[in-house]
Amino acid sequence: MAYSLPMEYSTLGAVDLGSNSFHLVIGRVVDDQIYPLDSLKETVRLGTGLTAERTLDTDAQERALKALKRFSERLAGMPKEAVRVVGTNALRVAKNAGPFLRQAEQVLGFPIEVIPGREEARLIYVGVVHSLPLAPHNRLVIDIGGGSTEVIIGNKLRVKTMESLYMGCVSYTRRFFADDRVDKKSMKRAELAAREQLQPHAARFEKVGWKETVGSSGTARSIAEILQKNGQSESGITAAGLEWLREHLVETGDFRKLAIEGLREDRVNVIAGGVAVLSGIFDELDLERMTVAEGALRDGVLWDLLGRVHHRDIREVTVEQFARRYHVDGPQAKRVASLAQALRAQLATEDPRLGASAEFLDWAAKLHEIGMTIAQGAYHKHSAYILANADMPGFSRQEQGWLSNLVLAQRGKLEKMQAAFDDDPRLAALALCLRLGVIFHRSRRTLQLPRLKLTRREHEWRFEVDEAWLRAHSLIDVALEHEKEEWEAVGYELDVAASGG
Repeated sequence: MAYSLPMEYSTLGAVDLGSNSFHLVIGRVVDDQIYPLDSLKETVRLGTGLTAERTLDTDAQERALKALKRFSERLAGMPKEAVRVVGTNALRVAKNAGPFLRQAEQVLGFPIEVIPGREEARLIYVGVVHSLPLAPHNRLVIDIGGGSTEVIIGNKLRVKTMESLYMGCVSYTRRFFADDRVDKKSMKRAELAAREQLQPHAARFEKVGWKETVGSSGTARSIAEILQKNGQSESGITAAGLEWLREHLVETGDFRKLAIEGLREDRVNVIAGGVAVLSGIFDELDLERMTVAEGALRDGVLWDLLGRVHHRDIREVTVEQFARRYHVDGPQAKRVASLAQALRAQLATEDPRLGASAEFLDWAAKLHEIGMTIAQGAYHKHSAYILANADMPGFSRQEQGWLSNLVLAQRGKLEKMQAAFDDDPRLAALALCLRLGVIFHRSRRTLQLPRLKLTRREHEWRFEVDEAWLRAHSLIDVALEHEKEEWEAVGYELDVAASGG
């Protein structure tokens, strides 16, 4: 039986804030399929606004905010759960991305996630594979963006290996052709730099193998269009056609004066870097031909969002994989999660925002002990480090940071969490629920728990526990006394009140 979205989610939206262009796509959901309704593109060139100090300059920020204002008009009225907005390389590397993103979210009206490079690669593959007929063989997918290039090998819907490389059409044009000049020397330097980026990973890709090479996004589509319009390829991109375009660029000298059929105006300023990166990839992987797909990152975001609202969230799969990889004690994780969620539900009656945080608390409880594979001492710090730095498909950088902070707060001194709690009070509430779950189940066996009641007023917590039960479990009683001191150190009052049962 086909699953039907709730009426409010029958339309989904995805926004890709790339280093060269911003894209918006809106799709209609019918029987687990997405049919395009509308799309918008703004050539923002966020990457060109990165200064030598890796900060976004004022002009780039203004271009971006104007584009987001136009996007907001198209997204107006859509539920926040039905729209996902992701930022890529320029926002990953910009040191002032935080202040800019807060302003951008106000203009757009939706939260913005900055995704890691390998998560970008996964989503690109999802978008590409849904735009092509399913095939039994492996596909090599290459997406040259403004600031990064993603290289992925997958089979059907499954990614086998992937990498995100710090090279793109905007960054390489700025780096090697900053004076608008293209000559043999600068082109060769750019191609060799691209090969050097790919070389450490080439053997792994060749070992997995592929039978078909597919290009995605603007650079590949632009080069393919130029080659077709000039009789250099019947379809897609060939090694010979790419060499012809490379030589044509060198002969012209100034790429701004390049007059060639099929080259769109918005691609003139970045064509040299794009050709150099693709030429380097063709040489390093010994490619002869590349087809070009319609699917791209924004389409992958849309399909991934469909999975989330259909309760097939890739993040759930990632959490389960991590639990297996790090040999998590499943029964203990369930015990901690059960109590933590019960307490969160009590607080959510007063603060509805905690209802939307249930999944993060659940994931934190499932993964709170993964650091024990490194060492039992200070395992919560090891757990937090893994969650902050590992590749976690489906999770944005912000989400990984949030999950890492929550796991870090599960035990020990709370003073380390002061800034995080001040930034988002929800984190403090969830941390208390998780800490109590850990305290009550430290014996790692199933206990018959008494009635527990947790309430909150501003920075004051009241936790009611049966007095007789607490006397019979003195270790927990002592731990709760210490807990009061920890919360006091970060500006909260925890009142542990004995009840009559």
